[in-house]
Amino acid sequence: MRTSLEDLDAGLKGQLNITDDMEMLSAKMFLNLQPDLWVKYAYFSLKDLPSWFEDLMLRIKQLDEYSEELIPPKSLWIAAMFNPMSFLTAIMQTTARNTGLPLDGMVLRTDITNERDPANITESAAVGAYIHGFTLQGAAWECGRGGAQGSLSEMIPKELTPELPVMHVTAIERKDQVGPAGYYDCPVYITTARGATYVFTAKLRMESEDFDEKTWILSGVGLFMQPE
Repeated sequence: MRTSLEDLDAGLKGQLNITDDMEMLSAKMFLNLQPDLWVKYAYFSLKDLPSWFEDLMLRIKQLDEYSEELIPPKSLWIAAMFNPMSFLTAIMQTTARNTGLPLDGMVLRTDITNERDPANITESAAVGAYIHGFTLQGAAWECGRGGAQGSLSEMIPKELTPELPVMHVTAIERKDQVGPAGYYDCPVYITTARGATYVFTAKLRMESEDFDEKTWILSGVGLFMQPE
Protein backbone atom coordinates (compact mmCIF):
# COMPACT_ATOMS: atom_id res chain seq x y z
CA MET A 1 0.00 0.00 0.00
CA ARG A 2 2.72 2.44 0.98
CA THR A 3 4.79 1.75 -2.12
CA SER A 4 1.86 2.08 -4.50
CA LEU A 5 0.74 5.33 -2.89
CA GLU A 6 4.26 6.76 -2.97
CA ASP A 7 4.56 5.82 -6.66
CA LEU A 8 1.19 7.42 -7.41
CA ASP A 9 2.19 10.57 -5.58
CA ALA A 10 5.45 10.74 -7.54
CA GLY A 11 3.57 10.13 -10.78
CA LEU A 12 1.11 12.95 -10.11
CA LYS A 13 4.05 15.26 -9.37
CA GLY A 14 5.67 14.34 -12.68
CA GLN A 15 8.58 12.54 -11.07
CA LEU A 16 7.55 9.17 -12.56
CA ASN A 17 5.68 8.06 -15.65
CA ILE A 18 2.04 7.21 -14.96
CA THR A 19 1.50 3.46 -15.32
CA ASP A 20 -1.72 1.46 -15.75
CA ASP A 21 -1.53 0.42 -12.08
CA MET A 22 -1.28 4.05 -11.02
CA GLU A 23 -4.29 4.99 -13.12
CA MET A 24 -6.36 2.14 -11.73
CA LEU A 25 -5.33 3.02 -8.17
CA SER A 26 -6.25 6.66 -8.69
CA ALA A 27 -9.61 5.78 -10.29
CA LYS A 28 -10.59 3.38 -7.50
CA MET A 29 -9.63 5.85 -4.79
CA PHE A 30 -11.64 8.58 -6.53
CA LEU A 31 -14.70 6.28 -6.38
CA ASN A 32 -14.00 5.26 -2.74
CA LEU A 33 -13.49 1.64 -3.79
CA GLN A 34 -10.80 -0.79 -2.72
CA PRO A 35 -7.99 -0.77 -5.32
CA ASP A 36 -7.55 -4.09 -7.13
CA LEU A 37 -3.84 -3.99 -6.39
CA TRP A 38 -4.58 -4.04 -2.65
CA VAL A 39 -7.47 -6.49 -2.83
CA LYS A 40 -5.14 -9.01 -4.44
CA TYR A 41 -3.18 -9.33 -1.18
CA ALA A 42 -5.80 -8.30 1.38
CA TYR A 43 -8.53 -10.14 3.25
CA PHE A 44 -12.13 -10.63 2.10
CA SER A 45 -14.14 -7.43 2.46
CA LEU A 46 -16.95 -5.64 0.63
CA LYS A 47 -16.56 -2.34 2.47
CA ASP A 48 -16.02 0.95 0.70
CA LEU A 49 -12.51 2.40 0.89
CA PRO A 50 -12.94 4.71 3.94
CA SER A 51 -14.65 1.96 5.98
CA TRP A 52 -12.10 -0.59 4.83
CA PHE A 53 -9.17 1.61 5.86
CA GLU A 54 -10.74 2.25 9.28
CA ASP A 55 -11.25 -1.50 9.68
CA LEU A 56 -7.62 -2.11 8.70
CA MET A 57 -6.39 0.28 11.38
CA LEU A 58 -8.47 -1.50 14.04
CA ARG A 59 -7.05 -4.84 12.89
CA ILE A 60 -3.50 -3.53 13.20
CA LYS A 61 -4.27 -2.15 16.66
CA GLN A 62 -5.46 -5.54 17.91
CA LEU A 63 -2.43 -7.30 16.43
CA ASP A 64 -0.10 -4.77 18.07
CA GLU A 65 -1.75 -5.35 21.45
CA TYR A 66 -1.70 -9.11 20.85
CA SER A 67 2.02 -9.12 19.97
CA GLU A 68 3.15 -7.15 23.04
CA GLU A 69 2.92 -10.16 25.37
CA LEU A 70 1.69 -12.82 22.91
CA ILE A 71 -1.38 -13.33 25.07
CA PRO A 72 -4.77 -13.36 23.33
CA PRO A 73 -7.25 -10.67 24.40
CA LYS A 74 -9.89 -11.63 26.97
CA SER A 75 -12.33 -11.68 24.05
CA LEU A 76 -10.77 -11.86 20.60
CA TRP A 77 -12.20 -9.86 17.73
CA ILE A 78 -12.22 -12.88 15.44
CA ALA A 79 -13.21 -10.81 12.41
CA ALA A 80 -9.83 -9.08 12.56
CA MET A 81 -7.90 -12.28 11.92
CA PHE A 82 -6.57 -12.73 8.38
CA ASN A 83 -7.50 -16.42 8.59
CA PRO A 84 -10.14 -16.85 11.35
CA MET A 85 -10.32 -20.62 10.93
CA SER A 86 -6.67 -20.96 11.96
CA PHE A 87 -7.47 -19.58 15.41
CA LEU A 88 -10.48 -21.88 15.75
CA THR A 89 -8.42 -24.86 14.63
CA ALA A 90 -5.84 -23.98 17.29
CA ILE A 91 -8.59 -24.34 19.92
CA MET A 92 -9.27 -27.88 18.69
CA GLN A 93 -5.56 -28.69 18.53
CA THR A 94 -4.98 -27.48 22.09
CA THR A 95 -7.94 -29.47 23.40
CA ALA A 96 -6.85 -32.60 21.53
CA ARG A 97 -3.34 -32.26 22.93
CA ASN A 98 -4.52 -31.71 26.51
CA THR A 99 -7.00 -34.59 26.45
CA GLY A 100 -5.00 -37.01 24.34
CA LEU A 101 -7.83 -37.31 21.83
CA PRO A 102 -7.38 -37.42 18.04
CA LEU A 103 -7.78 -34.06 16.33
CA ASP A 104 -9.91 -35.46 13.52
CA GLY A 105 -12.52 -36.46 16.10
CA MET A 106 -12.90 -32.93 17.48
CA VAL A 107 -15.55 -30.39 16.54
CA LEU A 108 -16.24 -26.84 17.66
CA ARG A 109 -18.91 -26.07 20.23
CA THR A 110 -20.38 -22.57 20.26
CA ASP A 111 -22.19 -21.10 23.27
CA ILE A 112 -23.54 -17.57 23.07
CA THR A 113 -23.11 -15.59 26.27
CA ASN A 114 -25.46 -12.86 27.45
CA GLU A 115 -22.69 -10.24 27.29
CA ARG A 116 -23.04 -7.91 24.32
CA ASP A 117 -20.06 -5.69 25.18
CA PRO A 118 -16.68 -7.50 24.81
CA ALA A 119 -15.09 -4.89 27.09
CA ASN A 120 -17.03 -6.40 30.00
CA ILE A 121 -15.21 -9.72 29.62
CA THR A 122 -12.67 -9.38 32.42
CA GLU A 123 -11.16 -12.88 32.41
CA SER A 124 -10.08 -15.22 29.66
CA ALA A 125 -12.06 -18.41 29.21
CA ALA A 126 -10.77 -21.30 31.31
CA VAL A 127 -11.36 -23.59 28.34
CA GLY A 128 -11.49 -22.50 24.72
CA ALA A 129 -11.80 -18.78 24.01
CA TYR A 130 -14.22 -15.89 23.98
CA ILE A 131 -14.62 -14.33 20.55
CA HIS A 132 -16.77 -11.55 19.12
CA GLY A 133 -17.34 -9.66 15.90
CA PHE A 134 -20.34 -11.49 14.42
CA THR A 135 -23.46 -9.93 12.93
CA LEU A 136 -26.67 -11.75 12.12
CA GLN A 137 -28.62 -11.59 8.90
CA GLY A 138 -32.19 -12.81 8.65
CA ALA A 139 -32.79 -13.00 12.41
CA ALA A 140 -32.07 -11.35 15.74
CA TRP A 141 -30.73 -12.68 19.03
CA GLU A 142 -32.65 -12.56 22.28
CA CYS A 143 -30.43 -12.81 25.37
CA GLY A 144 -31.42 -15.26 28.08
CA ARG A 145 -32.37 -14.39 31.61
CA GLY A 146 -29.93 -15.05 34.38
CA GLY A 147 -27.42 -17.67 33.32
CA ALA A 148 -29.67 -19.18 30.65
CA GLN A 149 -28.47 -19.00 27.07
CA GLY A 150 -30.44 -16.85 24.65
CA SER A 151 -31.93 -17.92 21.35
CA LEU A 152 -32.67 -16.84 17.80
CA SER A 153 -35.67 -14.59 17.38
CA GLU A 154 -37.52 -12.77 14.63
CA MET A 155 -35.82 -9.73 13.12
CA ILE A 156 -36.43 -6.39 14.77
CA PRO A 157 -37.69 -3.75 12.32
CA LYS A 158 -34.91 -1.51 10.94
CA GLU A 159 -32.18 -3.69 12.52
CA LEU A 160 -30.84 -5.46 9.46
CA THR A 161 -27.51 -6.67 10.88
CA PRO A 162 -27.79 -7.00 14.69
CA GLU A 163 -24.62 -7.89 16.54
CA LEU A 164 -24.33 -11.25 18.23
CA PRO A 165 -23.22 -11.26 21.89
CA VAL A 166 -19.79 -12.62 22.81
CA MET A 167 -19.39 -16.26 21.77
CA HIS A 168 -17.62 -18.91 23.85
CA VAL A 169 -15.93 -21.45 21.58
CA THR A 170 -14.67 -24.78 22.88
CA ALA A 171 -13.75 -28.09 21.29
CA ILE A 172 -15.51 -31.37 22.04
CA GLU A 173 -15.57 -34.87 20.63
CA ARG A 174 -17.87 -35.32 17.69
CA LYS A 175 -19.94 -37.91 19.57
CA ASP A 176 -20.68 -35.35 22.31
CA GLN A 177 -22.04 -32.77 19.90
CA VAL A 178 -25.58 -31.61 20.63
CA GLY A 179 -28.31 -33.10 18.47
CA PRO A 180 -30.26 -31.19 15.84
CA ALA A 181 -33.32 -30.66 18.04
CA GLY A 182 -33.45 -27.11 19.33
CA TYR A 183 -30.40 -25.89 17.41
CA TYR A 184 -29.89 -24.25 14.05
CA ASP A 185 -26.75 -25.08 12.09
CA CYS A 186 -25.81 -21.53 11.20
CA PRO A 187 -23.17 -21.00 8.50
CA VAL A 188 -20.54 -18.41 9.36
CA TYR A 189 -19.06 -16.30 6.56
CA ILE A 190 -16.57 -13.48 6.37
CA THR A 191 -18.66 -11.32 4.03
CA THR A 192 -22.26 -11.25 2.82
CA ALA A 193 -21.04 -12.57 -0.52
CA ARG A 194 -21.13 -15.94 1.28
CA GLY A 195 -19.75 -18.66 -1.03
CA ALA A 196 -15.97 -18.86 -0.80
CA THR A 197 -15.92 -16.77 2.40
CA TYR A 198 -17.41 -19.64 4.46
CA VAL A 199 -15.52 -20.27 7.72
CA PHE A 200 -17.39 -22.80 9.88
CA THR A 201 -20.84 -23.78 11.16
CA ALA A 202 -22.04 -22.52 14.53
CA LYS A 203 -24.89 -24.19 16.38
CA LEU A 204 -27.28 -21.46 17.52
CA ARG A 205 -29.97 -22.23 20.06
CA MET A 206 -33.59 -21.87 18.96
CA GLU A 207 -36.41 -20.91 21.30
CA SER A 208 -37.47 -24.55 21.78
CA GLU A 209 -36.73 -28.08 20.63
CA ASP A 210 -39.99 -28.09 18.69
CA PHE A 211 -39.11 -25.02 16.64
CA ASP A 212 -38.64 -25.86 12.96
CA GLU A 213 -35.18 -24.84 11.79
CA LYS A 214 -36.52 -24.55 8.23
CA THR A 215 -37.83 -21.15 9.29
CA TRP A 216 -34.26 -19.89 9.63
CA ILE A 217 -33.06 -21.75 6.54
CA LEU A 218 -35.70 -20.09 4.38
CA SER A 219 -34.83 -16.73 5.95
CA GLY A 220 -31.21 -17.21 4.90
CA VAL A 221 -29.98 -16.74 8.46
CA GLY A 222 -26.20 -16.53 8.67
CA LEU A 223 -23.40 -15.02 10.73
CA PHE A 224 -20.98 -12.58 9.15
CA MET A 225 -17.63 -11.17 10.25
CA GLN A 226 -17.42 -8.32 7.74
CA PRO A 227 -20.74 -6.48 7.36
CA GLU A 228 -20.74 -3.70 4.79
